[in-house]
Amino acid sequence: MSARVIDGKAIAEALRAKIAARVADLKGRRNLTPGLAVVLVGDDPASRVYVANKARQTIEAGMRSFEHKLPAATTEKELLALIERLNADREVDGILVQLPLPRQIDPNRIIEAIDPAKDVDGLHPMNAGLLLAGAPALAPCTPLGCVELVRSVRPDIAGAEVVVVGRSILVGKPVAQLLLAENATVTVAHSRTRDLPGVCRRADILVAAVGKPEMIRGDWVKSGAVVIDVGINRVPNPSAGEGRTKLVGDVAYAEAAKVAGAITPVPGGVGPMTIACLLSNTLDAALRRRGLVG
Repeated sequence: MSARVIDGKAIAEALRAKIAARVADLKGRRNLTPGLAVVLVGDDPASRVYVANKARQTIEAGMRSFEHKLPAATTEKELLALIERLNADREVDGILVQLPLPRQIDPNRIIEAIDPAKDVDGLHPMNAGLLLAGAPALAPCTPLGCVELVRSVRPDIAGAEVVVVGRSILVGKPVAQLLLAENATVTVAHSRTRDLPGVCRRADILVAAVGKPEMIRGDWVKSGAVVIDVGINRVPNPSAGEGRTKLVGDVAYAEAAKVAGAITPVPGGVGPMTIACLLSNTLDAALRRRGLVG
């Protein structure tokens, strides 16, 4: 048996194409162009590349992209003042502050300062509370992407037993809430879970978001399960030469692929979906702010 590979790149590309078509229709019918503001503080190389990708894909989808690149020495007060301006800017429908932030800035204060209606990262406490209550909310992008990837191979999630390994506010908790909303039975496992391998083996859908390279082994996976690997870990790759590295997920892919029914690769699985879902959230925010049906 060999698992079906869930192609996150292809699924993300299809989603972006749908978003672009909706944006074009919105422009034509209502002369409305959604706008996304991305704020980068400092010059972290990975963040810089990610922000550039977001800006490029925003423009490709027909939306406005507003980039704000601030020096690493920016104070918390200065960043809060920028967010206040973006909250008041009618052309900005979504605000995303790229994490991590420099030490002098409290990320929680920044997230809480963003207008919840423009919080396309889905991290504001109000959006987290609405998600928990099962009410319409802007949900975090990576968890949204995970659910779309599951749906691509298992359209009906209702009744499925789901195990989410990891309880972070970025992925673990919100993906559990989104899957509960799909009427799945969800267990959130973590470092204190007793018999973690046994718990994972119960899962029809296994979501790995723990941040430990290849922690979840093949014999932890139920035969035929859908495995969504959120992990992105850089580890040494001696076969490619001294000092070289490679990306691996939280799942031992080669082992799990022999058992699972479907599995996401790393890279090329969950990662591409994050920006696609960011664009989807920006479009939804633009519609909701104007009282339009999504």
